[in-house]
Amino acid sequence: MKRSLLIILLLFGKASLAQNIYYITADRVFDGQQMHEAWAVIVENDLIKAAGPKAQLAIPKGAVQISYPNTTLSPGLIEGHSHLFLYPYNITDWDTQVLKETDAYRTARATVHARNTLMAGFTTARDLGTEGAGYADVALKRAINEGIIPGPRLLVAGRAIVATGSYGPKNYDHDQEIMLGAEPADGNELIRVVRDQIGKGADFIKIYADYRWGLRGDDQPSFTLDELTTINEVTRSSGRVMVCHAKSKEAIRRAVLAGAETIEHGDFIDTEIASLMKEHNVVFYPTLAAVDMISQYRGWKKGIGPMPQSVINKKKSFADALASGVSIGMGGDVGVFPHGDNVLEMELMVEYGMKPLQVLQAATSVNAKAFHLDNLVGSIKPGLKADLVIITGDPLKNMADLRKVNFVMKDGVIYRNEK
Repeated sequence: MKRSLLIILLLFGKASLAQNIYYITADRVFDGQQMHEAWAVIVENDLIKAAGPKAQLAIPKGAVQISYPNTTLSPGLIEGHSHLFLYPYNITDWDTQVLKETDAYRTARATVHARNTLMAGFTTARDLGTEGAGYADVALKRAINEGIIPGPRLLVAGRAIVATGSYGPKNYDHDQEIMLGAEPADGNELIRVVRDQIGKGADFIKIYADYRWGLRGDDQPSFTLDELTTINEVTRSSGRVMVCHAKSKEAIRRAVLAGAETIEHGDFIDTEIASLMKEHNVVFYPTLAAVDMISQYRGWKKGIGPMPQSVINKKKSFADALASGVSIGMGGDVGVFPHGDNVLEMELMVEYGMKPLQVLQAATSVNAKAFHLDNLVGSIKPGLKADLVIITGDPLKNMADLRKVNFVMKDGVIYRNEK
């Protein structure tokens, strides 16, 4: 028994010291900035060791060679705005998910959502709040990091913060204590709440700078400039950043002046507010797919019926941001639509006027820089993490080709390898 145990330990020791080396080629290689032909990528353990023209890269001894015909190799894609604890509202409405589904049930669903995200080629994701499931996203992130379940590298917001009286669920008997989709706080209490969320594992602080609480149910600012500035000051002191849900012009203005690094949604951006965002190096996450899909859930027959005003507004705000030179990241508010269908946002970005190369950059190097991860992921270059995806076709010609995933590697580990 002792001898057998010794042999097992010796074998395990040898296996743990073994190096995993891959020599990966494709017809095209997108490096996070440009598309190249006749390139190869060498991976050693969890890092990219080399990348460049095949003629200049010898195949390392013992390397596993990976190649598919008619394919494009890209850095692992980065989802910039997701809600892993939500699923499409045409299946179950938002109020029901928040109020009636237990955190345990929602977490079980979220593990599947995480796997679907990874298998779709998205190796990193920023999750913008659990919407009533507390800090279950912190636990989900840990489970992924520890290899218990497959999923993307996560940045999580925890509960997120709303102004008292602004958020939902709403319209219930006031004698009841209704659980909200985010944590309410105001004034000086914001200091304690921000610190508490950081202490419980939030990677960044997500604020609802406005919401549908206007007199006629319209989007109006929910925090003052002073309140947002206070939130940002406390957040920055921890080395984290503040990001803001903001649709109305005034809420976006306050969020930008207070120090928000990203604006989520931005439905009413115009050239004036876009110029302010560009001046302050704020990245815009337009979430086109969420508005498109919600409109369809509400009865819009896309391509047949009249375009809803919400879609018209979104197209205009996106066009104004694009024309003004605002940095635009890729994030679709996935959860409103199915996890694993993340590419829908990229398809709409092209449909709304963005060049395919810019869209690929948005989902890789732009997102990586916006999330302060550009020294880790988002590009194919030596020293970065071996997060790679191979798809059939050429997304510069047809963005929908990104749905044809053959191969997914994260941290040098292969999660998908279609033969």
